[in-house]
Amino acid sequence: IKYSLLFERFLNPERVSMPDIDIDFDDVNRQKVIDYVVGKYGKTQVAQIITFGTMAAKSSIKDVARALELPLPAANEIAKLVPEKPGTTLDGAFRDVPELRALLEDQKDLKGQILGLARLLEGSVRNTGIHAAGVIIAPDDITKYIPVSTSKDSDLLVTQFDGKVIESAGMLKMDFLGLKTLTIIVDAMNLIERNHGVKIDIDNIPLDDEKTYALYQRGDTIGTFQFESEGMRMYLKDLKPTNIEDLIAMNALYRPGPMQFIPDFINRKHGREPVEYPHELLKPILEYSQGIMVYQEQIMQTAQILAGYSLGGADLLRRAMGKKDMKKMAMEREKFIKGAAELHKIPAKKANEVFDVMEKFAEYGFNRSHSAAYSVVAYQTGYLKANYPAEYMAAVLTNNMGDIKKVTFFIEEARKQGVAVLGPDVNESEQKFNVPRANQIRFGLAAVKGAGEAAVLELVEERQKSGHFSDVFDFAKRVNLRSVNKKTWESLAQAGAFDSFEKYNRRQFMDAPAGDQNLIEKAMKLGQQHQAAKESAQHSLFGAGAFGAVAAPLPKVQDMEEWSAPEKLRREKEVVGFYLSGHPLDTFRMEIDAYCTCALDKLELQKGKDVNIAGLLSAVTFRTTKSGQPMASFNVEDYDSSINLALFRDDYTRFSALINPKNYPQEQVPPMYIRGKMELRYGTQDQWELKIKTMEPLAQVADKLSKGVRVKLDLRTVTGPMIDRLQEAIEHSKGSKRLEIQFVEPHERLAVDMFSRRFQIEPKTFIDKMHEFELDVCSLI
Repeated sequence: IKYSLLFERFLNPERVSMPDIDIDFDDVNRQKVIDYVVGKYGKTQVAQIITFGTMAAKSSIKDVARALELPLPAANEIAKLVPEKPGTTLDGAFRDVPELRALLEDQKDLKGQILGLARLLEGSVRNTGIHAAGVIIAPDDITKYIPVSTSKDSDLLVTQFDGKVIESAGMLKMDFLGLKTLTIIVDAMNLIERNHGVKIDIDNIPLDDEKTYALYQRGDTIGTFQFESEGMRMYLKDLKPTNIEDLIAMNALYRPGPMQFIPDFINRKHGREPVEYPHELLKPILEYSQGIMVYQEQIMQTAQILAGYSLGGADLLRRAMGKKDMKKMAMEREKFIKGAAELHKIPAKKANEVFDVMEKFAEYGFNRSHSAAYSVVAYQTGYLKANYPAEYMAAVLTNNMGDIKKVTFFIEEARKQGVAVLGPDVNESEQKFNVPRANQIRFGLAAVKGAGEAAVLELVEERQKSGHFSDVFDFAKRVNLRSVNKKTWESLAQAGAFDSFEKYNRRQFMDAPAGDQNLIEKAMKLGQQHQAAKESAQHSLFGAGAFGAVAAPLPKVQDMEEWSAPEKLRREKEVVGFYLSGHPLDTFRMEIDAYCTCALDKLELQKGKDVNIAGLLSAVTFRTTKSGQPMASFNVEDYDSSINLALFRDDYTRFSALINPKNYPQEQVPPMYIRGKMELRYGTQDQWELKIKTMEPLAQVADKLSKGVRVKLDLRTVTGPMIDRLQEAIEHSKGSKRLEIQFVEPHERLAVDMFSRRFQIEPKTFIDKMHEFELDVCSLI
């Protein structure tokens, strides 16, 4: 009622088919609802819905090849010829790929026979599964209506009919969906209550919150529901929404088809275009959408207001328009014109014009009920992010723990919000991401690979019960070393979870001096002795009170130089999945900003263009092609993405030594700078790849490509010691490139450039020295 939603859009006595019933629950409590339904109606009246997995183009080839005992490598070679494009059929592949067609035509060869049989089997049922959300509730034992089966994956009965047949068999399907966003909201509210003492009633938050609309007006919606895509954020900046109706409309419009009306909607809101209505009687229902028929319900209301339709009949009209049922629409047009004339004396010409507008928008219109529900939930996420950014982003991170790319992405977003994301720590981290203090998120221990769920729960429980761990040996004495085992220790140490103890570095935990044990082994040994003595004392003649009279001496730990920064980062990535305390490319941020033309995740937008990229190399492999020629493949990774590249023929000759780990200390290939061009992959019409032109170590680029270095000094903050350090850096890095000093005075808008004729430098060495002095004032020229 509050959002003018039409009940007839849900239940309509004039409609033959039953409505779709989709209900979203948070992931944690969804199962409780299913359990309730089973408890209320009985296990014999509730069933899940079967799904049928069919044989796709590639899988049918592989299955037939396996049955006919073709070696797996040969089967994979055939399957690789099928284009990767979604929806590709074998018939389409035979038409588009000459090599595949030639194999099919040779039916005397086993490969041709395999393709022929695969063609026959494509689309056949290969396996069964269970619909992720669909549930059937029958009025009596379900076996009286449809056949059922059992499944090892469910305690409930499973229908033998799939979703396409269920409704025609007389069953009502309901979708009990688990929506991660609702779990994020619950987790965020729990953190807010714990940290701020505020218990938020999320269904009754103010819908006019200034901070929330400011967030939407900035397009600052990454991590919120439904509004985080790049295109949507761009439109939000133009729209500058000021009320919930703006969000509901944008949610409905930002879809293929109606997207074309977004500029009109924005211009009308800001008075740049007049708001016009198909008929003045429609102003009350179109006013909140700037005169544009955005929603399916507006089509229904137009028919009701102008032509006297019942809402049930108007829904049937909308369905006919949406399905482009020409015969039905011709009948409805006649009915509409007649009704408009009888009810409001609207001329046939005008009624036809309005019907044409309805017909146009019915094709694109979105269900307002859906859009309103989505937008209210979206507003709730925006409200939490705008008012409690740390708690909200911590909840977002927790609920994306299994997706490394998303965790990396959302950590960067949190930092943009002014929220620091700190690494794991045995004294502050919990199982999930948490907020230990204002504007800080602490990494969740459950996100550390190898830590183990039981170990994490044990660790957190002990800390909550008896307080923080004073040092690594106190940790060893107090935790259950059967669950917090050596593997857990190693994962936590490499992730930096013991860094707050400061006395020992990460390398001491992992590396043992010759003839000695590492810190983990020594700590665990002490902990085991302590726990054994404690248990023994509890059963002794003198009781537990005698325990601890003589404390075991702490073991000696030999000093050891910490791992290099790249090694620390490499190990972090092994146990966390990404770099936590920094990034190996941070050292080259200046070169990347100056000489790279795009990030790896934007390469697909550079079709046919020259590009310069930089990144870390990994997964380098060398092998021979079917024709016996050498080739190499490797991954290139930057801050946000990675791509796979290959070297053949001349490229292999030119660059193979450069990417070979054996040619470098510790077999670590340095970051590379690659220039190339995005070209169509050979034999394809829509697959693009990077063709390498040149490749060289990124560390050499500054000295090779730059004209020199500009040092920008603010006259208000220049000090004598700063000039001394600048002089030392110059002396340390003599070379052949220009040094430019720029003095600026921002308030006076004054900038003076000075070029040194006396001093010339080597850019990379100079910049590194300035970083060592913590003077971040350099840029390449």
